[in-house]
Amino acid sequence: MSQDPLSEINLKSAQKPVKERQFKGLSLAERKQARREKLIEAGIQAYGTHGFFSVTVKDICNQAKLTERYFYESFQKSEQLFQSIFLKQIEILQSTMMQAIVQASPNPRKMVTAGLSALFNLLKNDPRLARIIYIDATLVQELHKQAIIRETMNKFDRMIQAFVMSLMPQIPQAEQEISLVATGLNGYVTQVARRWVIGEFKQSQDEIVAACELVFIALIEKFIP
Repeated sequence: MSQDPLSEINLKSAQKPVKERQFKGLSLAERKQARREKLIEAGIQAYGTHGFFSVTVKDICNQAKLTERYFYESFQKSEQLFQSIFLKQIEILQSTMMQAIVQASPNPRKMVTAGLSALFNLLKNDPRLARIIYIDATLVQELHKQAIIRETMNKFDRMIQAFVMSLMPQIPQAEQEISLVATGLNGYVTQVARRWVIGEFKQSQDEIVAACELVFIALIEKFIP
């Protein structure tokens, strides 16, 4: 029995892939991603200039020149946008520091100086990043229980721990003890950075770097003959 010609046409239509509609050469997914990036850039500017708690979703949308509908297309709430921004800024900070440290190797003291200088240079050159990471992130984490922010900050502990153990592979202390030392070093640098940012970078950057170098150099001198 021959197949119904109409059914044959419908079958072919169903099998034919639907081409995604494009606008200005961009697919729907690409346009959505572009809007998301605009919101992130707007958030960096707004949060980094005025602080998270002084900025509304409407402020972000006005900055990005998008309607609020597009905000909720990418983010459920402002804390989620802040978290995305925080992770992006942390990635920039960590990669900048690691690049400087690697370039200064293998001299331990030069590596310490290079890493700290890269950190504080970046903070001073982009006060928005400084405010987001060292002021607002702590407050958002405490008030909104942002576990990802806490876990990301803990990565600095592990980064410092890896740095210490790479410099001193024969160190007699147990790994757990070195982990505590790394947490202390991270806390020290974080508090110095936070104070510097809150003080609007008025203290000399050389003094800030030197103050942080002290604890790292003391550790190196204690464990490296």
